[in-house]
Amino acid sequence: MTRISILDHDRCQPKKCNYVCIEYCPGVRMEEDTITIDEKTKKPIMSEELCSGCGICTNRCPFNAVSIINLPEALDEPIHRYGQNMFELFRLPNVKEGSVVGILGPNGIGKSTIIRILSGELKPNLGNYEEDVPWEDIINFFKGSQLQSYFKKLSKGDIKVVHKPQMVDLLPKFVKGNVKDLLEGVNERGAMDEVLDSLELRPILERNISNLSGGELQRVAIAAAVLREADFYYFDEPTSWLDVKQRLNAVKVVRNLAEENKSVMVIEHDLATLDAISDYVHVLYGQPGGYGVVSKMRGVRVGINAYIHGFLREENIRFRKQPIVFDVKPPAQEIEAEVLADYSTLKKSYDGFSLEAEEGKVQHDEIVTAFGPNGIGKTTFAKMLANATKPDSGKIKKQVQIAYKPQYLASNFDGTVQELLMTTAPNYGTNIFKTEIVKPFSLDDLMDKDVNDLSGGELQRLSVAITLARDAEIYLFDEPTAFLDVEQRLITARAIRKIVESRNAASIIIDHDIVFIDYISDRAMVFYGEPGVEGHATSPMDLRSAMNKFLSDVGVTFRRDKETKRPRVNKFGSYLDREQKEKGEYYYLED
Repeated sequence: MTRISILDHDRCQPKKCNYVCIEYCPGVRMEEDTITIDEKTKKPIMSEELCSGCGICTNRCPFNAVSIINLPEALDEPIHRYGQNMFELFRLPNVKEGSVVGILGPNGIGKSTIIRILSGELKPNLGNYEEDVPWEDIINFFKGSQLQSYFKKLSKGDIKVVHKPQMVDLLPKFVKGNVKDLLEGVNERGAMDEVLDSLELRPILERNISNLSGGELQRVAIAAAVLREADFYYFDEPTSWLDVKQRLNAVKVVRNLAEENKSVMVIEHDLATLDAISDYVHVLYGQPGGYGVVSKMRGVRVGINAYIHGFLREENIRFRKQPIVFDVKPPAQEIEAEVLADYSTLKKSYDGFSLEAEEGKVQHDEIVTAFGPNGIGKTTFAKMLANATKPDSGKIKKQVQIAYKPQYLASNFDGTVQELLMTTAPNYGTNIFKTEIVKPFSLDDLMDKDVNDLSGGELQRLSVAITLARDAEIYLFDEPTAFLDVEQRLITARAIRKIVESRNAASIIIDHDIVFIDYISDRAMVFYGEPGVEGHATSPMDLRSAMNKFLSDVGVTFRRDKETKRPRVNKFGSYLDREQKEKGEYYYLED
């Protein structure tokens, strides 16, 4: 069996451990060069050819920096490896003319690497990280496949590629001026008016790029990509920071490219959006940070369902022990339970914006979700509940202790994750803390990292974990799924549910991911109105009623997949779409 050795260079601290991996390695004791020391970095180098796979170095490393991974026997030669004891990618997805191909898999599994390779930003080294592999060898590697022709044209510059990157928040660092100048400068396809209307960008045309919010930057980045003329379009997480309506608008714009016979590839963690935007799906599996494998192409429904089941039948690969289970919530009446907190009608006004939230109550052991457009007052409502903002009128009738995770993540803490947890988590170090907080959020992998060096997804996991670690009666989360992959979103949902019920508490969650909302909700609130001008919030109601109100405002219907019961978007104007709108059932018909 082939194995690879992975060293996390950020976690490895040889000065503190004095190379215990070398000290206890059986191969080294037999005077083999199984583990040596890099003269430049002073980090250990593990020989995969000499490694016996005993796992002693993995168990002995005090910083969990070493991983010895046994690879599936059926794997081909790697497409790319970043270096000795570093991440390795196997296989590449197909690019298909006139179609949108979706990429589905956890963070750290190679999705962005794939797009960088296919867009020409990263030259694949076929596992030979010590040399510059000539294009001729790369083209021959894919001989007989569609990718042979693709890389041949790419190497000669005969195809044009557009790549919408993941980190759109970095856009202001590289682009200056206003939105109008940027988009007019890239309007190669002459589709400016159509794209501006579809993505609702006209109100911000005169705004400077540096003054845009995350959602506005995302829509501008999508517009800039689709306006350019190219043969292949790659979108890396195009719906981050977008509300449900904006996500569906983005779906429409991207799908229009495929209808014009362009080839499109999309990385997306929102399953409902991925389902609506894609024709085909490649599922990625492996070990995050260690290796990633691209599975065969599947139809979008079959591919997403295989991911939910955690089993790829054709490859005979099981990458999750248990399937993800969705429960169809019946249209039953609300069950009266003991009230934890209630509030009167709350009103709050700012310059040019006002919010009115109907009186409501929160019950013990329940999770209430809140959804609606961006700029409609959801965060303002959360701050009023958390006593971070005072309402102009109305009050929280019964004061309760609230743990609040804000929407935008920022930390000025100068220290490691472990040091932060020691100062913020009251039960740090206990078995309950390890079981309820550390394990589900994989914090063991982050303990020795500096908080300021965490990625968006890592900081999100840490922020949710710290919120849940506090003693509170209501846990209030503002967009806890941002930057998280599908697996992490559902793990987060289960962790929140477990803690809420074990502590007889409650949770209010603001989010845009319909699948996550469906998975976690007991009841829901709908925010509606005119974004940036006025917002209204309903009192908490059953999820079916809330979704019917919300989706009727958006003009979109969902159905249930027969196999997995997950929500799926109906194509606009389809028979099911028309039938459900006539019945007023926007969410609960089965496929």
